[in-house]
Parts: sequence; structure tokens; C-alpha cells
Amino acid sequence: MPRKLISSGSPFERDYGYSRAVSQGDFVFVAGTTGYDYSRMEMPADPVEQARNVWRTVAAALAEAGSGLADLVQVRTFVTDAAFAEAVLRVQGETLADIRPAAAIYVISGLLKPEMKVEIEAVAMRGRA
Repeated sequence: MPRKLISSGSPFERDYGYSRAVSQGDFVFVAGTTGYDYSRMEMPADPVEQARNVWRTVAAALAEAGSGLADLVQVRTFVTDAAFAEAVLRVQGETLADIRPAAAIYVISGLLKPEMKVEIEAVAMRGRA
């Protein structure tokens, strides 16, 4: 099966040697995605807005792979403060309410840059929906 590399246009992908997503066979693997608005390379301070940006980026990557949010089978969410978890999970609930992939949330000490408060990675399987 051919492998397709998908980019969001983030300079991090080029500089750090990774793809936003990789599509191979029926699967689409979405890299850990933070809350940047990649069109402006801006990061909102609010973790809720970061989560919304993450889901827009994930949805766009999945669409480019010929997939969509409905195909998600696994989601891992990372937050840098337990106080952010409830609000970030509410955004996830709004986004994935009817999809309900297997999911986990982790509270971690930090991400690559201090302004990053949320990171989400996902796996989709085309044809699941």
C-alpha cells in the first residue's frame, strides 16, 4: 500500500523531520498536534482555544488523507495542567460526541514550548464509519 505524507505547512514539520499525518493502507496516523493556528503561526493562551485549533488541524489532515473525524479509532490528549483537563475534554466531547474513539488523557509536566498547553495525537481507520 502506498504511503502518503501529509503536512499542515508548519515549519516544525520540516525543521524537526516529521509529518502532520501519515496515511498507509486503511490507517491514518496523526502526529501530536498542538494548538497553533498554522495559517498565522499564532498560539492562543487559552487551552480551550488551543484544543479547538488542534481539532481543526487534525480534521484537515484527515481530510487530506481521504478520511475524517468519523474514522477516528484512538485519541491521546496531553495537557500541562490538570486544571485544563475538564475544559479540553469538553471541546473533545463536542467534536467527537457521536464518534467516541478509544481515548486517554495525560497530565504531563510540559510540552516542547511553554505556551503549548494541549497536544493531541490520533489514529483513524478509513471505512470505520
